[in-house]
Amino acid sequence: MERALIVGSSGGIGRALAAEAAARGAQVTGLSRSADGLDITDEASVERAMAPLEPPFDLVFVATGALQIGGNGPEKALRQLDAGALRDQFAVNAIGPALIVKHALRLLPRDRRAVLAVLSARVGSVGDNGLGGWYGYRASKAAVNQIVHTASIEIARTHKQAVVAALHPGTVATPFTADFVSPEKATPPAEAARNLLDVIGALRPAQTGGFFDYAGREIAW
Repeated sequence: MERALIVGSSGGIGRALAAEAAARGAQVTGLSRSADGLDITDEASVERAMAPLEPPFDLVFVATGALQIGGNGPEKALRQLDAGALRDQFAVNAIGPALIVKHALRLLPRDRRAVLAVLSARVGSVGDNGLGGWYGYRASKAAVNQIVHTASIEIARTHKQAVVAALHPGTVATPFTADFVSPEKATPPAEAARNLLDVIGALRPAQTGGFFDYAGREIAW
């Protein structure tokens, strides 16, 4: 890994990914709302942030996402569904990453292996859903998985060695999960970052378009 772009580098997982990638010898570029004013839901903002970047990047990692937006947490029942909250989930967790992928394509080299990874979540799996609930978050993550898979097909036509993947980091001890799991039962961000970069390092072009967990195991769609 020579050059890495971490989008969402001020978040708990993004910050840890940037630190771990640098520790592994990568030249790391970070983009975030707090440092760069990046609003992933606004394409003009995405274009402004990414236009100055010069290719190639060996890794582009979209480490953005939100579970609670505007005080709205995960729904436990149909009666809690709210159109505005659903739109917010899709804007942050599906549309935003899609815009990043759109503008990141030009940064990937065509003459060697490169990875475009998007942070997803196991709860976005339709096949692995046995509990129900969390309608907006589940649906938005299922949507971003479809975006990743579809983009991988297009990207493979021009970037034969590229790997495009959706990754589930496990339950990581960040403010994102603080209301749902105690820190001692969650994975520390540094460990999660090591796991994710190990998975990325092992993925081959034949696996492009896949959905994998922090141990490299494929997750059902």
